[in-house]
Amino acid sequence: MNRDETGSRDYLLEMRKITKDFAGVRALNQVDFCVRRGEVHALVGENGAGKSTLIKILAGALPRSSGQILLRGVATHLSNPLEARELGIAVIYQELVLAPSLNAVENIFLGRESRRLRVFLDRRRMTEETHRILEELGARVDITVPVLRLTVAQRQMVEIAKALLLNAELIVMDEPSAVLTSADLERLFSMIRSLKAKGASILYISHRLEEVFDLADRVTVLRDGKLIGTEPVDQLNRADLIRMMVGRDLEPTQRATSVADKEVLLEVRGLCTEGCLKDISFSLRQGEILGIAGLVGAGRTELARAIFGADRRSSGEILVNGKRTRLLRPLDGVNCGIGLVTEDRKDQGMLPLMNVADNMLVSNYRPVQTGPFISQKKTAATCGGFIRDLDIRTSGWRQFVRNLSGGNQQKVILARWLNTNVNILIFDEPTRGIDVAAKQQIHELMRALARSGKSILMISSELPEILAMSDRILVMHEGRLRGELASVEATEEKILHLATGGGKVEVKGTA
Repeated sequence: MNRDETGSRDYLLEMRKITKDFAGVRALNQVDFCVRRGEVHALVGENGAGKSTLIKILAGALPRSSGQILLRGVATHLSNPLEARELGIAVIYQELVLAPSLNAVENIFLGRESRRLRVFLDRRRMTEETHRILEELGARVDITVPVLRLTVAQRQMVEIAKALLLNAELIVMDEPSAVLTSADLERLFSMIRSLKAKGASILYISHRLEEVFDLADRVTVLRDGKLIGTEPVDQLNRADLIRMMVGRDLEPTQRATSVADKEVLLEVRGLCTEGCLKDISFSLRQGEILGIAGLVGAGRTELARAIFGADRRSSGEILVNGKRTRLLRPLDGVNCGIGLVTEDRKDQGMLPLMNVADNMLVSNYRPVQTGPFISQKKTAATCGGFIRDLDIRTSGWRQFVRNLSGGNQQKVILARWLNTNVNILIFDEPTRGIDVAAKQQIHELMRALARSGKSILMISSELPEILAMSDRILVMHEGRLRGELASVEATEEKILHLATGGGKVEVKGTA
């Protein structure tokens, strides 16, 4: 073995001069990346910076165009994910890869089932192991039902448990905290620190920079497929890191404004759904951004779906522009001028096998029709306008939406609702998995929509986002509205107090 094929003993992983080309587009350009033994190493950058591509190459899911990978000092060729797993690399992707029809136990042990006498499945042992690891994570998961019936946060915990049971030496976590509550997050952080103390290395990818400073020993920044630098975390501050990521300083988002004198566009009275929502009443005024806070499982997403017509309500009334509505299906919501940007962008928001134009126009093709036919000229003009106005980074309206970054996918979904001229927009986790610069763009777009007279109902698990964006804040706990806070009086402590069942504040249903 020549000198170039051996690495430093200090590093568990070395990726040298990694380059990846896609149909003439260079996604990674001569990237050097190293992870030490027993460290938490953060990898950050804007959407489209090359983070996911680098991880897929490390996981054996993508071949590299050029470059070298050394694991434990030895050059290796990772030709498929199974080979990477056998070499001690476990990857938890941002877009979950669970088998939806299987339960948690079956997913965790898929492809490595425990057997008795090398023939019979040892279901008892697999169930006990699943219980053990989920208890260590503090996760409340029904392991008997198909994972498609679990919440996004619960599915994330199953993915984490799946990786931890591998006893991998290098664990890659791609946005693991995006859908977790603060309590779940603390348990995850405790587990990461425990794994580090045992000698494991953690490669942690996150857009939440506070997590980087809380967890990581070192951080590597990518921008436009290039390595910007690797630095010890204790030698950086937040402004330094953002500057490395985006190449400039970011201006703060405009704060909330008063809309107390505006008319009520949406009013919810005594809304209940089977087994979840209990006596929900509130109003939403024109031009208002109304924040909905609460822990995972509080009923926030169920509230959004009931208002949109995706879930049936058992009692209560929903009024739009002062008129009672039936809202028995999503089409009823659209016809009443309500749009929903879903929490689960991949499975519920996008049409991944269709292009940008189809994703923008699917709810309303009328602006691009000439008689019964779709006009290519009108499609180009309409979609081109949204691409320009929303600053969507794409090669054009014919590009497949699945090939866009998360932030640009979110803008395409927003364009879909703008194309329907809805007046009430529900954003469920609008910036989940989106980098700091794209997050600011989404926030600015939401503020611009509110100034134009649109009303926005925003659900978010990120308390800084709730505080920065909301004109008023409603806090949910176990299917009920626990309290209401004006933006000027709201703090993270007050929100968490209400979200965990603390002292109730009367919610009268009007702004």
